[in-house]
Amino acid sequence: MRVRPPAAGAASAPGVGAVAGWVDGRPIPRERLERRIAELRNGPFRATLPVPGSSEDRQLARWLTQVILTEALCEAVASDLGLDPVEAEPFEGVAAVELGSINTAAYNGNPWVRAVFEHVTAAAEAPPEWRSPASAERSPQYLIRHRLFPDHSSAHRATPDALDSLGPASLDSLPAAIADALRRHPHGTLVGPVQDTLGWHVAIATPFEERGAALRPAPRPPLPTACDTPTSAEQAIAPTQQDRSGATLLDAARRRTFARWLDDMRAKKVQLVPGLEHPGDPRQPDNHHKH
Repeated sequence: MRVRPPAAGAASAPGVGAVAGWVDGRPIPRERLERRIAELRNGPFRATLPVPGSSEDRQLARWLTQVILTEALCEAVASDLGLDPVEAEPFEGVAAVELGSINTAAYNGNPWVRAVFEHVTAAAEAPPEWRSPASAERSPQYLIRHRLFPDHSSAHRATPDALDSLGPASLDSLPAAIADALRRHPHGTLVGPVQDTLGWHVAIATPFEERGAALRPAPRPPLPTACDTPTSAEQAIAPTQQDRSGATLLDAARRRTFARWLDDMRAKKVQLVPGLEHPGDPRQPDNHHKH
């Protein structure tokens, strides 16, 4: 029997106690969130976590809540469809940026999320506009280091060593906000924090060119004076694919399909509670940026 949906603003449920949110009317115990935070606080990266009780700490809790609710949503769907758990390589680098940090964390850490990914994206196809004409000039390649942060403060403290290497890639493979910022700054400099709907981006890009099988630094091109780049989150997930094979185009299309499906399902079936809103929600008090 389906559980009665909670009243607006409800943060507890009979027999469950405090909840982190509701998925299709089913309460998700807040204990899951508290356990996940405790694991991080006792784990190898505890020194990098924000101070308990700080604004950044509350943002981390909000981010983890979205991961947990996404996992719970996919677990319910997998159960309804009779899916088997799936083991797969984690998404990293450009693929993780395309899918988004919350979706990637859920996918990498939960076999039921991966099972739903396989089911939802089985028929996905790369849009024709992603394929460049054969005569089109290849997009410039850059050695990119990038990381997405859940809040401005932690992104502001980031150093080059804290960024993840994405390897040689085109700037068009990144979300539009950080790609545009990289184009407007001298190559090799730390750029960010730059905010979009995914979070706070910090990145470095150094131009590279191929010589046979090896990569070497390319001559520095002049900085552009203007860029025509997409601004919506949906466009940011759709990369310009001049330098990608057909197989990789399909992989990118599957990630976009899954991200869209999750957005739609969360809007229909997930209800958040006060204090655990989405970290990017402009209405919650910790989502602020001071210049």
